[in-house]
Amino acid sequence: MEAAKEAYYTSAHEAFPVDYAEGYTTDVSASSKQGFWHRVDNFIKLDTARDDVRSNEDLDPVMPDKRDWGYRHYALFWISDHLSVSGFRSAASVMEVGLSWRLALLCIAIANIFQGVFITINGITGAQYKIPFSIQSRAAFGYYLSYLMIAMRCIVAIFWYGIQAYTGAECVQSILYAIFPQFRKVPNGLPESANITTQFMTSYVIYYILCLPLHYVGVHRLKWLFLLKSIATPIACFAIMGWMVQQTGAGNNSLFSQGNTVQGAKLGWAFMGALYSNIGSGVTLMVNAPDYSRYCVRQRSTYATAWAVPFTSTVMTIIGVITAGGSKVLYGTILWDPLLIVNKWTSHGGRAAAFFIAFSFLLSQLGLNIAANSLAAANDMNCMFPRYINIRRGQFIASVLGAWALTPWNILTSAPAFLNFMSGYTVWLGPLCGILISDFFFVHKKKYNVFELYNFNGMYRYYYGFNWRALLAFFIGWVPLLPGFLPTVSNIPAAEGMIHLYQLGFFYGCGSACLSYWVLCYFWPARETYLEHGVYVDDYLNYHPNSEGGSGSILEEENGGIASSLEKKSF
Repeated sequence: MEAAKEAYYTSAHEAFPVDYAEGYTTDVSASSKQGFWHRVDNFIKLDTARDDVRSNEDLDPVMPDKRDWGYRHYALFWISDHLSVSGFRSAASVMEVGLSWRLALLCIAIANIFQGVFITINGITGAQYKIPFSIQSRAAFGYYLSYLMIAMRCIVAIFWYGIQAYTGAECVQSILYAIFPQFRKVPNGLPESANITTQFMTSYVIYYILCLPLHYVGVHRLKWLFLLKSIATPIACFAIMGWMVQQTGAGNNSLFSQGNTVQGAKLGWAFMGALYSNIGSGVTLMVNAPDYSRYCVRQRSTYATAWAVPFTSTVMTIIGVITAGGSKVLYGTILWDPLLIVNKWTSHGGRAAAFFIAFSFLLSQLGLNIAANSLAAANDMNCMFPRYINIRRGQFIASVLGAWALTPWNILTSAPAFLNFMSGYTVWLGPLCGILISDFFFVHKKKYNVFELYNFNGMYRYYYGFNWRALLAFFIGWVPLLPGFLPTVSNIPAAEGMIHLYQLGFFYGCGSACLSYWVLCYFWPARETYLEHGVYVDDYLNYHPNSEGGSGSILEEENGGIASSLEKKSF
């Protein structure tokens, strides 16, 4: 095996020599003779873009010098992701459908166990091959069909960026209330039809401006932000809960005495519907898990996700229930939003505490929106337009589209059907997740050729860039769920059985797509994609230890056609 690899890489190096120290140069004299649009194209084109492999530096496999995420970094990443305003509110929707706080806690815990496990499992691809989700998807779907899946994931990320930006603006507004009490009295100069006030627009602009430098830095250099969030946000959460208990008493909690308001079969289906909803909120992260796992130092570092996600979400749910129940006693109404509670602290000391808590949640929202939404959208756009968009540019584009083009204040106030549509996006992303897992673990048995994933005429091209097996399995996963999904966004009625199937949406969609894809590949295998052994970027680096040109040069050299012949397994 080792001798075969050494012979392969030696022949590749001799056939496609690259001067790594020379880098990429531009012929200035030739450029000056080009027309206007060619000069514009050259101006906006990325310096690291390469048309031969349709890639750039950010889309390439991650090189060793950028793999600096360890076990604690992943733990802090996911801890800070769940300790947020959204996590504080998580029990609200579950209890509103009729579940007691105990069943709500159980439901959220189970949902996040599934999230943590699936994020970890799908992240193994990125941890082993150092590639993002957008490149991983080519192995299962083919080069061109994968673009459809990437676009679907990108749309979701941009949408949720806007929604989380709205929550971030709420944090800024609470900070301004705490620092400048007179800010509460700022008159509204915007019409009612705008669905936003002058106060909130000011807060929204400030939040957006705060995000921009973080988009420029890059997520792999933001470990300090996740550490800071993981220290400040738990303190803020326990502080507000402790204050509420001190004000109302530990046993004086209206939600603790509230039992299930539905019984029998309705209770079971209410539980399943809430479970589906909470799993669905994390399915986007399950799909693009390689976007984060590819920065790991060692594969086992990413396993921190499996316990960090359920642990922090469960703790946050308990804090939310205790605090919301106390608010009923103290204010006469249940306040699931911690920002609404701190906005009521108007004394001098109360405003100081409100500032600290709101600032902690602001840090959480900044990191959450960048890591969970803008990075995912940027990776997807990077793959679709590698000549012009890298991760940094993609994050800025996602921020403009999500924060301003979508106008989330209009969506949140006047478009419930659209919100239901985006919440039900699991109908499509669940099958996508199932196919990715099935392809990596059961079909290709964790054996990819990383260089061929960047070769559009290589072994993963399938038939005109489409893998019909994946397309059929994808339809099997989501089409039966459509009748139960439509009533959530329209007045179209559906049979009770279809609604119940939709409430099992993630389990059916992910499971059926995973199984059907494996069956299709078993009876109609794409033999040209099967390998005896996986081919990694580190294989090249081990046999060419003096290479300094980065993965771009490696991909150029490897995609000359030799990589496709390495150790294929014939069936």
